[in-house]
Amino acid sequence: MSNLIPDGGSQLLIGGKLVPGGAGVFSNVDPATGEQIGWAANADAADMDAAIAAARTAFDDTGWSRDPAFRAHCLRQLRDALRAHIEDLREITIAEVGAPRMLTAGPQLEGPIGDLGYFADLAESYSWETDLGVASPMGIKSSRTLRREPIGVVGAITPWNFPHQINFAKLGPALAAGATVVLKPAPDTPWCAAAVGRIIAEETDIPAGVINIVTSDDHGLGSQLVTDPRVDMISFTGSTRTGKAVMTAAAQSLKKVFLELGGKSAFIVLDDADLSAAVSYAAFGVSVHAGQGCAISTRLLVPREHYDQAVEIATRALKGIRPGDPNKPGTVCGPLISERQRATVERYLDSARSEGGTVIGGNRPDRPGYFIEPTLIAGLTNSATVAQEEIFGPVLVIIAHDGDDDAVRLANDSPYGLSGTVWGVDTERVRTVVRGVRTGTLSVNGGIWYSADAPFGGYKQSGIGREMGIAGFEEYLETKLIATGC
Repeated sequence: MSNLIPDGGSQLLIGGKLVPGGAGVFSNVDPATGEQIGWAANADAADMDAAIAAARTAFDDTGWSRDPAFRAHCLRQLRDALRAHIEDLREITIAEVGAPRMLTAGPQLEGPIGDLGYFADLAESYSWETDLGVASPMGIKSSRTLRREPIGVVGAITPWNFPHQINFAKLGPALAAGATVVLKPAPDTPWCAAAVGRIIAEETDIPAGVINIVTSDDHGLGSQLVTDPRVDMISFTGSTRTGKAVMTAAAQSLKKVFLELGGKSAFIVLDDADLSAAVSYAAFGVSVHAGQGCAISTRLLVPREHYDQAVEIATRALKGIRPGDPNKPGTVCGPLISERQRATVERYLDSARSEGGTVIGGNRPDRPGYFIEPTLIAGLTNSATVAQEEIFGPVLVIIAHDGDDDAVRLANDSPYGLSGTVWGVDTERVRTVVRGVRTGTLSVNGGIWYSADAPFGGYKQSGIGREMGIAGFEEYLETKLIATGC
């Protein structure tokens, strides 16, 4: 597969050393074929304990947290080393994630690697101290300085859908801020993280213990990170249900929690929009990477008078996107990550049928792997299960709205508030709708909000805090106010 993953499987990175897992190895499977592609190191509780101890020592006893110039150097060095191995990393990502090859030129690989340069620059340019001037609280004249300092040890727990993007969205700002990290990636995609660990150990100046990468098929190791008092912060991306459990467990030690959770984003089509373009765009969006993205707009809200026409357009568009081999350059919709995830999607389709909806598509192609056809669900209201819960598959639910205000109401009628889309011509109407929708990000007429310098996160049960940009960087900082008598 790659020189980054030896024949015996991957290894853990703990305290600057590549080591085997205390629990042996676990199987790594290609979702496009359902076949095993190799082995991943399987950590146990002792390995996690060692990783936390190494991160604690690196933060407390080295100069890492106090040297932003060195941190910037290390991040650029890591970026360049990753680029030198880009083709090996690409093949690992396609095989392990089932990511379409075309996406590895963007958000599945090359984009996140390039983003490390942004955080390196930020480490050098950020104003670590701010002069707040002189004041006389309680009659005592004082000169005040606001200082920002790294938060300490970060436990980063990440999912499988865009592993490089999410891993680097945590590693980049945390390291730039001066924190140390224990990364626990998802069991479904261990090699993406392990390959990075090998590059860190062998090709960078990052000090031992600053980054520790612990792969395991035991989800319980993530909870070990959450409850350990030596960990100062948990940065978690995943389901809202698990995020709630993380928050509850972290409360026992009052550690900071960053949560980037689920979404059920609405795609609002106003009555003056190009219906064909908007609906086709929505259909394409839910098909990319088999719909396995938390910020994808999966509820399509169309004017009631155009509902039947929109169903016809969406049906044609989805039928034109066939699930295919992620290795082929033209593939947009690859496999779901596992048989378990495909079964979950199919249960939602059964739910839609039982609630009176029409399911168009949703069949299993006659091929190996965990594929499912892009699917349209019509004939339901916004209260239906498939309109309220995150499916994480190539499924678009189309719902009628009765004007701009009703569209906003429907968009907000969700426990989530992560993202969304608005298509329309009248600038003032679009602006009013955008202001009414309670989500962390919004795309207007195809605009792209994702970039390294732009904060990403959600309202309501879609999470707490922001990732990326200066806001994401500052998640990994503490604030210290210093007052000096004068």
